[in-house]
Amino acid sequence: MNIIELKQVNNSGCCIPAAKTSPEIKTPLSKELPIAIIGAGPVGLAAAARLANAGEQFILLESGDSVGSNILSWGHVRLFSPWRHNIDKVAKKILEYHNWKSPDLEQLPLGRELVDEYLKPLTKVPEIKPYLLLNTKVVSISKKGLDKMKTGNREDAPFVIYVEQGGKSKRIEAKAIIDASGTWAQPNPINADSIWTKQEKELKQHIYYGIPDIKGEQKERYKNKRVAVVGGGHSAINTILELSQLNDEVEITWIMRKKNVADAYGGEEKDALEERGKLGSRIHQLVDAGQVKVYSPFFILQLIQTNEGIEITGESKGSEVTISPIEEIIANTGSRPDFSFMREIRLSIDTATESVEALAPLIDPNLHSCGTVRPHGEEILRQPEKDFYIVGMKSYGRAPTFLMATGYEQVRSIVAHITGDLESARKVELELPETGVCSINLTSTSSIQSCCGI
Repeated sequence: MNIIELKQVNNSGCCIPAAKTSPEIKTPLSKELPIAIIGAGPVGLAAAARLANAGEQFILLESGDSVGSNILSWGHVRLFSPWRHNIDKVAKKILEYHNWKSPDLEQLPLGRELVDEYLKPLTKVPEIKPYLLLNTKVVSISKKGLDKMKTGNREDAPFVIYVEQGGKSKRIEAKAIIDASGTWAQPNPINADSIWTKQEKELKQHIYYGIPDIKGEQKERYKNKRVAVVGGGHSAINTILELSQLNDEVEITWIMRKKNVADAYGGEEKDALEERGKLGSRIHQLVDAGQVKVYSPFFILQLIQTNEGIEITGESKGSEVTISPIEEIIANTGSRPDFSFMREIRLSIDTATESVEALAPLIDPNLHSCGTVRPHGEEILRQPEKDFYIVGMKSYGRAPTFLMATGYEQVRSIVAHITGDLESARKVELELPETGVCSINLTSTSSIQSCCGI
């Protein structure tokens, strides 16, 4: 795809001036409304780059104080997909037009490198910078003058987005919306029934949801502690491998729902991705050496705070079992989408995966890994609400099979459709290795953190 003449698109329709801080939202002065993108992560910024390239007006709404704010929470994690799979093609061309120096495309970036070396430079180009609003949280979306039940003239009515910015509630109109807000900020509970219990909420100061920086700023939190890691995927494995590097200063308990711990090892030396195979081999060795105490299968039913620590009570092989005392819990149990601000939008969401409904059969983690999900575009992602799209990790709901490159293909197709290039929208332009591209975290030289499962 060739870039159009690179110049700042005139977004006078939404009157958002360039500024070093979050710009003020002003009332539109023309009938030409922007396309609103929710979330300034890799996929949201790819959508912005492609809209800019197509000469479309847009605004980019980010709730955090930085682009890629969710990624920065796991900035110490290294992807196992190289740079070439993590950079959108059109975004790369725009950056290169502005003399951006590309990283080595075969190297594996840390999360913070992805933000600092790619996402932040992209937000500084004149095609995007004036239209990025940081610290802008979307709280509600509706159709102008219509509630969810009203059908008459619905397709012609603009979207109305209510946001909170600088302690004030403001209103933005848009002709289309691309929701790329992700799921990272909505972790799953550790309760076996996937319900947030009162006890779990009360013990949150002792539970870390996500991937802690064990070798860095959170090292002291886990030294000389009895730590339980909950989850059977790559995030949990990587967490355990990093905890093990604290040597005898930590006692590790591994809790998972898998029937056998061997199911978590993967293909080991038979894995087509060598580094992923090494991950399984390393955790296998730790378990065999007795450095990790494993409870599998184990379904957590109750947490109780005692003077000695946390008692974890659950069911295992038909019997009630209590694990105690535990001082810290690390939850690597996945995440789920937030639909709370979409109550007035007509959505088609799969009841099981909570993904875009038409996408569910393609991504069901009971049937697919990240390497077996076929590319898909606008036709699969469209919602009953015309010109409303959910993309990126959020489009996959609770399914852990999402790939960043897949998100780039999603927005390529959607932008092509919105701008009238229907032939391009129907094409599939994504190319991946047969094994797919997930992500890893290299603790020392070989451990792996999957982006397509926790």
